[in-house]
Amino acid sequence: MPETGYLVAAVATAVAVTWALRALPFAVLARLRAGPLTVLLGAAMPVGAAVVLTVYTLRDFDPGVPEDAWPTAVALAVTVALHLWRRNVPLSIVGGTAAHAALSALLAG
Repeated sequence: MPETGYLVAAVATAVAVTWALRALPFAVLARLRAGPLTVLLGAAMPVGAAVVLTVYTLRDFDPGVPEDAWPTAVALAVTVALHLWRRNVPLSIVGGTAAHAALSALLAG
């Protein structure tokens, strides 16, 4: 059995390292929040994420397969229309997803 002093030192070291690793990101982020790069990324990332998600979603889109193409095209139109109408991202995503799921189920059945 290790000595008590060794165990106390090991636990104290683990506590110090854990605390430092959890506090370090907050200390670094406090300095970065006001930086110009952070402001640029804050403005550009939502659009960039939307573009990446759109490309990922439409990567297998094949207009030659009507039972797959119609639900996707209509859901895309619903998503864009909802977003232009309400400017609400969650509503646009849920509405487009619901339209796609409903149309896919109707055409599959």
